[in-house]
Amino acid sequence: MQVLVIGAGVIGLAVARAAARKGYDVVVAEAANAIGTGISSRNSEVIHGGMYYPTGTLRGRHCVRGRRMLYAFCASHGVPHKKCGKLIVATNQAELEKIQAIEKQGHINGVEGLEMLGANAARAMEPELSCIGALYSPETGIIDAHAYMLALRGDLEDAGAAIAFNTKVEGAARRDGRWRISFRDGETFVFDAVVNCAGLGAQAAARAMTDYPATRVPRLVLGKGNYFTYMGKPAFTRLIYPTPIVGGLGVHVTLDMGGRMRFGPDVEWVERENYDVDPARAASFYERIRTYWPALPDGALAPDYSGIRPKLTGPKEAQADFLIDTPPQHGLPGLVQMFGIESPGLTSSLSLAEDVVGYLAS
Repeated sequence: MQVLVIGAGVIGLAVARAAARKGYDVVVAEAANAIGTGISSRNSEVIHGGMYYPTGTLRGRHCVRGRRMLYAFCASHGVPHKKCGKLIVATNQAELEKIQAIEKQGHINGVEGLEMLGANAARAMEPELSCIGALYSPETGIIDAHAYMLALRGDLEDAGAAIAFNTKVEGAARRDGRWRISFRDGETFVFDAVVNCAGLGAQAAARAMTDYPATRVPRLVLGKGNYFTYMGKPAFTRLIYPTPIVGGLGVHVTLDMGGRMRFGPDVEWVERENYDVDPARAASFYERIRTYWPALPDGALAPDYSGIRPKLTGPKEAQADFLIDTPPQHGLPGLVQMFGIESPGLTSSLSLAEDVVGYLAS
């Protein structure tokens, strides 16, 4: 079976790897000139525990299973990572009730090791922290996302797959039982199956498929997340998350593999891709961070980078689940569409890939 994967971000690479290891002839079409130039390289690089997501959702199932698979992959492939743990903190009674609900959901989802802590126990772990209670997740960690993608690329190429860079899909049509794909350079090739992992470009790629109903293409909402770096010595050894907010998990403490501490992301609804970080947004960061770290010094934050989430819902709307449209749902053999794969997409990548490849023969 000849398979085309659209997009060489972390999801596309994971899908291509899984398909190639199953014995399929796989090509990845990437519009940019390198792997992971979009969402995959502009995130918090967190391996999520999986406690936030509602029962029965794709996020909940794939995050927990994917996390276990990802830690095993990192260990076997030498990908830099650290199971540093995380605290979700409450600074008032209403927030405490929310994190207690998160703990309950985490147990339903099968997340291991979750523990509610009082203020003293939380401060014993992180002396700079200010809270009335916290939920501790020992299974949460951090990863070098680029090293992970390089390892995925190595595996898929070892299995015979190839990545075609600067190769944008312009159209697709189902003809004589196969997919006829046209590319930006005017060339046309035929594949047995297609997986759309184009991230921010997934909706555009789907609309270019003449046989795929336009009514099935969800709207794309751009949720920009800005990050600020901390200019001093890191104050925490674990990830610190506030109680979640509408649209995201809140401005949290993120650590990278080099030991640097940064804060983000916030949620900024935008109309187009723009990765500049407005220094003026620091004011809201100071306000939010000081709810759980009152000692944050003035002038300690500097603009770092930003990413854009391919959201399916907008301001004041409930967060949508991953949307994976498969042949049993849309009726077109050999086609899988992946929309809205934002956080915890990186954590879920290996699990998602395993399921998606299972649909290619249908």
